[in-house]
Amino acid sequence: MRSAACLAGIAGAALSLAAVSDSSRAGKAWWAHIQYLADDSLEGRKAGTEGHRKAAEYVAAQFEKAGLKPAGTDHYIQPVPFIVRQIQEDQSSLAIVHDGPAEALQFGRDAALLPRGECGHMVEAGAVFVGHGLVIPERNVNDLKGLDLKGKIAVMLSGAPHDLPGPLMAHASSAAEQWRNLRAAGALGMVSIYNPNIAEVPWERATLARLNPVLTLAVPELVDSTGQQVAVRVSPSAADRLLTGSGHQIADLLAEDKAGHPLPTFPLRNRIQAKAVFTEHQATSQNVLGVLPGSDPKLRDEYVVCSAHLDHLGVGEPVPANPNDKIYNGAMDNASGIATLIETARALKGKQLKRSILFAAVTGEESGLLGSKFFANTPTVPADQMVADINTDMFMPVIPLKAFTVLGLDESDLGREFADVASKFGLAAKSDPEPQRNRFIRSDQYSFIRRGIPCVALKFHSDPGTPEQKVMDGWLHDRYHAPSDDLNQPVNIEGAVEFNQVVAAFVTDVANRQSRPQWLQNSFFRRYVRQ
Repeated sequence: MRSAACLAGIAGAALSLAAVSDSSRAGKAWWAHIQYLADDSLEGRKAGTEGHRKAAEYVAAQFEKAGLKPAGTDHYIQPVPFIVRQIQEDQSSLAIVHDGPAEALQFGRDAALLPRGECGHMVEAGAVFVGHGLVIPERNVNDLKGLDLKGKIAVMLSGAPHDLPGPLMAHASSAAEQWRNLRAAGALGMVSIYNPNIAEVPWERATLARLNPVLTLAVPELVDSTGQQVAVRVSPSAADRLLTGSGHQIADLLAEDKAGHPLPTFPLRNRIQAKAVFTEHQATSQNVLGVLPGSDPKLRDEYVVCSAHLDHLGVGEPVPANPNDKIYNGAMDNASGIATLIETARALKGKQLKRSILFAAVTGEESGLLGSKFFANTPTVPADQMVADINTDMFMPVIPLKAFTVLGLDESDLGREFADVASKFGLAAKSDPEPQRNRFIRSDQYSFIRRGIPCVALKFHSDPGTPEQKVMDGWLHDRYHAPSDDLNQPVNIEGAVEFNQVVAAFVTDVANRQSRPQWLQNSFFRRYVRQ
């Protein structure tokens, strides 16, 4: 006869094996979504393409299986109207005008010209270096102060001072916010110098994206670049040609930026000449929306939004490391987040949550958060009833899950709430270790932030200087926005499963709390709350 201790040990072992089995099944289910979405047959899920449409139909079918209801849409799909522009470099031009003949910049090697403004319209104007181009009254920062920008082109080094809080830095550095201030000062365009101090990928790879179609919403009031006639990105190696005669060199400016020192501002002796010629057509892409209805009569008309972007970069130029691969599959960016969205919906199936949960797989993130912006401004549920957004984008399960990076950790009470939930799993919640990379405004949570909705975005965390950080940096250098972000890469599926469990627990917690989530009193983003 077996002893009680022996029986207890056998029971414990059985439970442990059952847990391992459950984890294995959950990992296979999560990975299966990525296998479908990041397969070559979907050709990188570029917004507005057939591959994206197939991906959207797949997500809609998964939402239906998870028991979600359409969120005021036609079978889960919200059409998103776009204008698609593609630069025609052989007909376009970009040059620096000195005292003598114009000096042409080479597309790709030296610069990238974005298709904004009027097609084929030649612009020539003086230029002013505006530091980082930031205006932040709360911090007494105004890089435009005292500068004559009327009818000129603003030249800036991307980035921001190191002493700014990460979320505020991210907001002030956004292209929309910078152009709003430059336009008010009379500028007609902007040139951004690519900053290797903060860049996640080298210029040689980043510049390949200039040949991709550029999408804007076919809703004029939602276009942030209105009035911008010139939009250029310049390589650091070509920047000195812009600065000739100014008494400054790009190496010195980069050194000042790396040290966290304020940058000088000064007029440039050179003029900039640019002509963008592009093709243009209209297209439609898809947001996929599904709702798990709430059960509390007082709270079920409020919505907790769980978002992730479905699109990626499509088919583009191959990178030198793999000249035969032109498909940008986007496995981690962001089939992984969509897989988590689906698995969260499945985990909550049949749960009696007080608030409703709105699952949003949005399009056009890679083109400037366009799908989430369209939804946040034309929602299929009452706008004032969306109480929170929890976003999952490229959460990086390429290392063991030891802690979470929580973008927005110190901005709303969602941050501390998530920290409490994560602690129950033995995991810590930490702020962004690299705020200079502006992640808080670079994914879809920002569209909800600008509508006054408290938000957090969740990722795997690695501390600076650790082996995990080295892995993260290597992934960004080699795979981010490259064809190698595909199905043939190391992925920590066990960590992803635990990540998904914490996300589901957090969503449950937010759905069941009595009070609406609130921005903290000292948060910069409280200004967006609509009274």
